[in-house]
Order: sequence, then C-alpha cells, then structure tokens
Amino acid sequence: MPRPPSLPDDPALADFLRSELGLQAGAASTVTIWSHTGPVWIWRGSGNGPPPKAAWYFLTIDRDTAAAIRTAATGNTNGFGSVRITATIGNASWQTSLFPSKDSGGYLLPLKASVRRAECLDSGATATVTLALA
Repeated sequence: MPRPPSLPDDPALADFLRSELGLQAGAASTVTIWSHTGPVWIWRGSGNGPPPKAAWYFLTIDRDTAAAIRTAATGNTNGFGSVRITATIGNASWQTSLFPSKDSGGYLLPLKASVRRAECLDSGATATVTLALA
C-alpha cells in the first residue's frame, strides 16, 4: 500500500486532503521530508576547460541529512547505494536518485536541465531542496 503524502499544517486543507486520499481523520503522515540548502556545482570530469554542453550539475546533500535519509531508506536502496527520492526546488518537482558521495559522506543530487532552467540555477547558485523517499 502506498504511503500517504505529507499533509500541510493548515487543518482545513489537511482535512480536505485526508478526505481526497481516503485517510481517516487524525491519521498522521508517514512521509518524512528533509530540506537542504547548498551550492549547485558542475562535474567537469577529468578536464579543466569549460563544461561540456551536456554537463552534469549536482547539489551535495550534507552528511547529517544523508544519515537520516539512509536510516529511513534502510532496505530500499538500489545499485551503488542510491536512494529513489522526490526532489523539489521552488516550483519544480521530479523523481530521481541520490547517490552516495565518498568525499563528503553525504549524497549527490543530480539536477535536471529543465529544473535548472525553470529555477534559474547555474553553477555556484544556492538552492534549497526538499527531499522525500519515492
């Protein structure tokens, strides 16, 4: 059975959503959401020149947030220890995977080009992301 999404703080809206989702009144949300703010960076590969046209952009999720996500995702990891999540930056939401970072002890969040364009994010920009297990 799928987990219910996180319900908002507005009691009237939460009641409406519970009704729409078929949840009982007073049912607690079982989805945990994490938030992280950090710089967007570009992976340049082994070269030092300008980034290639199809470059990969990332946001590094810090060690403490990653530890909480790892605990919540126990038993639900994929190849390379990746974790399926739903990410939201501004008005853009997408499903992707977080990948473990041996350098930071956190996770790497790949940023889709459509999200970067929609939210005007480039390398060096600061972004706040909310994450939930998918």
